[in-house]
Amino acid sequence: MRDKKSLETLRQEIDSLDDQVLDILNRRAGLVMEVGKLKSASRGDFHVPSREREIYERLTARNQGPFPNAGLKSVFREIISASLALEAPMKVAFLGPKATFSHLATMQHFGYSAELVPQKSIPAVFEEVEKGRATYGVVPVENSTEGVVSYTLDMFMESELKINAEVLLEVHHDLLSRTGRIEDIKKVYSHPQPIAQCRKWLEENLPNVPLVDVASTAVAAQIVSEDYTAAAIASELAATMYDLKLVRTRIEDQVNNFTRFLVIGKKLTERSSDDKTSLMFAVKDEVGILYRMLEPFAKRGINLSKIESRPMKKKAWEYMFFLDLAGHVSDPVIVEAIEELKQCCQFVKVLGSYPRAK
Repeated sequence: MRDKKSLETLRQEIDSLDDQVLDILNRRAGLVMEVGKLKSASRGDFHVPSREREIYERLTARNQGPFPNAGLKSVFREIISASLALEAPMKVAFLGPKATFSHLATMQHFGYSAELVPQKSIPAVFEEVEKGRATYGVVPVENSTEGVVSYTLDMFMESELKINAEVLLEVHHDLLSRTGRIEDIKKVYSHPQPIAQCRKWLEENLPNVPLVDVASTAVAAQIVSEDYTAAAIASELAATMYDLKLVRTRIEDQVNNFTRFLVIGKKLTERSSDDKTSLMFAVKDEVGILYRMLEPFAKRGINLSKIESRPMKKKAWEYMFFLDLAGHVSDPVIVEAIEELKQCCQFVKVLGSYPRAK
């Protein structure tokens, strides 16, 4: 009886605190709407990413627990997302359809209150942002086991959009079906990358089952929702959306399986406490040119985290290079390095400076 009374008392205290949280959220929402009116009158930007980062960094630094910082960031991401929707609806284009990992990455970064609009292709995502039909776009750029997404890099050759942020999504592949029974599976559908990332598991557990490539994991789930003899490699979100059962969870071969996504927009992002800059450039065909293009960064102690080459479509056997480096494009040492790089390049293009994903 004493334990029951104690439990009831604790629940009453929790309810009281929840009521206070609700009141505070509505007071905050009222202030946000006032901010929106001021921005509208001054024609300022409704979405200011640097302000979001400032909120996250201040609160996580102040947090003494026991509420975890990861949970704190998730909570305030949704609060900020809902608040932005009160100021002005923000539309975000992503590589669809819904329930893909691109969809999950978009929700992870922008929350559930933004208007998320699926697109059929990576060029379509760029086009939505370029034509102003979406404020931002989200596209995949590389996977930790399967490498770069060529279509995304190629789009930067012609687009003037900037990288505003990066999102790292830990990817887990689930095997889904209508029945949830592995013995019923006669065929497996998925996008080529998830199939490749689960190759070993499939060979060991479904060695004689045909594997069928489709446009996305969500398309695979949609197909399987109408076929009791098939399975899809997709996300847990896809299982919920298409009313499928889990056959096996986490069937990916590599434990640390991450996909990196880029958030693209029209403006260059302001400096944060920990930035990354992406460049694209074409070098002249000269002896020692590869050494010369890296030298400006090496002698200034600038850390290069990635370099990737792509063939130029208009000229055979000539290449475009993509480079990721530590720092913001406004840092004096970065400015100096880029100016020196230009001396041995046909052209140099800054794709964006943005906060390093953590």
